[in-house]
Amino acid sequence: MKHSEKYGILSRRMGRQKKARIPKGCGLFSLWTGLREKGFVRMREIGFDNELYTQKQKQHILERIQQFQGKLYLEFGGKLFDDYHASRVLPGFQPDAKIRLLQKLREQVEIIFCVSAANIETTKIRADLGITYDMDVLRQIDDITAMGIEVNSVVITQYTGQGAADTFLAKLNMRGVKNYIHRPIEGYPTDVDYVVGPEGYGSNPFVETSKPLVVVTAPGPGSGKLATCLGQIYHEYQRGVKAGYAKFETFPIWNLPLKHPVNLAYEAATADLQDVNMIDPFHLEAYGKTTVNYNRDVEAFPLVRTILSRITGNENFYCSPTDMGVNMAGYAIIDDQVCREASKQEIIRRYFKAMCDHKMGREKREAVDKIKLLLQQMNLRPDMRPVVPAALAKRDRVKAPAAAVQLPDGGLICGKASSLMSACSGAVLNAIKVMADIPKQQTLISPAILEPILKLKIDILGSRSSVLKVDDVLAALCISAVNDPVAAKAVEMLPQLRGCEMHSTQMLHSGDEGTLRKLGFHLTCEPVFPGKNLFF
Repeated sequence: MKHSEKYGILSRRMGRQKKARIPKGCGLFSLWTGLREKGFVRMREIGFDNELYTQKQKQHILERIQQFQGKLYLEFGGKLFDDYHASRVLPGFQPDAKIRLLQKLREQVEIIFCVSAANIETTKIRADLGITYDMDVLRQIDDITAMGIEVNSVVITQYTGQGAADTFLAKLNMRGVKNYIHRPIEGYPTDVDYVVGPEGYGSNPFVETSKPLVVVTAPGPGSGKLATCLGQIYHEYQRGVKAGYAKFETFPIWNLPLKHPVNLAYEAATADLQDVNMIDPFHLEAYGKTTVNYNRDVEAFPLVRTILSRITGNENFYCSPTDMGVNMAGYAIIDDQVCREASKQEIIRRYFKAMCDHKMGREKREAVDKIKLLLQQMNLRPDMRPVVPAALAKRDRVKAPAAAVQLPDGGLICGKASSLMSACSGAVLNAIKVMADIPKQQTLISPAILEPILKLKIDILGSRSSVLKVDDVLAALCISAVNDPVAAKAVEMLPQLRGCEMHSTQMLHSGDEGTLRKLGFHLTCEPVFPGKNLFF
């Protein structure tokens, strides 16, 4: 294969593919320099103004607080931290933008965490982090308090005496974390007369708060955030405080078109929940304006409106689900085309993830089929993700597992599995060599270092893997960097990998996958098992 095929360059705009003709045998860096000079590489483009977003979002939340006489319960959907989906579909969006927003409001905000006792009992896992919901609550509390933001308490919802929930409550008490138990309400949510009364919301304890903005959040869906907010508002009104309610959801973006790729990417991300974006019929009827919401909020709105009206005595508390929202992300998009193309790439990534999850038995076929339908609707193919054809071509040429990396300025670098390291390990090393202007033939890590590590893993630690994974190779690289300035130069490039695309021709062990995600790669894999071992 020619270098031009091995390290082909694609323009950022999908559908405009350029391929450079490079002399055979040139080094990686000279190849890179020549491509840059000829205009075949592009730096990452920005489509979203994070600073503008923060300013507008802060202002809008403060206005909503004043609308309700200085007390607002804000149901916070999505992720406070590490919102990488948003950063992928809205290039320029910072993954910690939402928690940074709350940090700017820290004098006025306190946070209530909700976690369902049922989810604790079943040890429900956050798929992106691989930790249980209760442990994620503790993780987030640590991170939030370190930023100077007040965490009020943890509310255990849907409690019916679950043993695992009792253990978690004991842990909270031992660590001095204020907590409350909310039990299921009979007839909730349809028996409004009972629910909005002393035997309903009144039967669960009131969470004492002192700040004008109370953010109610959770480690995942189904944690009881809405019920907690409505219960708090009931208690507030019983105490003479006319508190308000609002909802913060980043997606779908209400003031973008229904079929905008950013909103369709949200459908792909929630394919397992079978969420569907739709025009908000209540907003259209009330104001004659078209806005976008999703099915669960639209379906729940009549009941939520009835409950809020019963609590507050105000029949027009909100006229639509869109009215309840405070999201301003749509106003911070500064390049719509960039966000469209980024969202198309995210839908392709979600397709590969769903395929792998289905292969592993973690996902139903319906989720895969839904994303396939989205691909068809948008005339997208998996090979429109540049790293996919690059990795497959490398695999077919060398007859071994392969991986491809797309670097910040668009170049494609491949790696293959060897007797010492995995394909992803090789791809990472090749990528940082190019970025550090290190000749292709230059050895970064001596086999004299790698071989003893592999021997240790197999002979002493009993590993069944016959190759070194990414974290093993990076550790060896850092050791080499102590005395080797070339290796040290390569190590300095590792932070530059954040945001790079990667595709593997086989599914990865959890160790490799976790390390690559920590490095910041946007990773996809072919739905192919790496071997015949059942314990994968």
